[in-house]
Amino acid sequence: MGRRTLMITSILILFSISSFTFGHGVKTKPAKDGIFIHVSKGPEDSHRVLMAMNMALLMSETKDVVMYFDIKGVYVLLKNAKNITYSHFPGSHEQIKKLLAKGITIMACPGCLKAGGKSPKDLMPGIKVADKNKFFNFTKGRILTIDY
Repeated sequence: MGRRTLMITSILILFSISSFTFGHGVKTKPAKDGIFIHVSKGPEDSHRVLMAMNMALLMSETKDVVMYFDIKGVYVLLKNAKNITYSHFPGSHEQIKKLLAKGITIMACPGCLKAGGKSPKDLMPGIKVADKNKFFNFTKGRILTIDY
């Protein structure tokens, strides 16, 4: 075998090995995108509130979801909150239980609680006080925001 043939053979072998190594490596799943659902309306706008919760449940089938309630929305999350109903939607208490059972983080604005004379101890079990880092760290993919 000549020097040139040996060099070409060596290059082909190296190419084959590198193609196998890179082409058959560990495949990673693409990061799931996240849905950030912002709810500023409260019991006075039951359609918006229940639609937001319904969307969170639907989106959670394929996306990472976090819900953030501020302004009047915090009143939906209080221990003594009335069960909100509207049209064909399941009630707010039922939807909150489902959301929490699915591992969806539901956060209440601490400043809005304070402005309404409430505190974190007034929230339903499982509801968290908003954490600004959770706004960005709940997903590895892109973040889409839906406002209600």
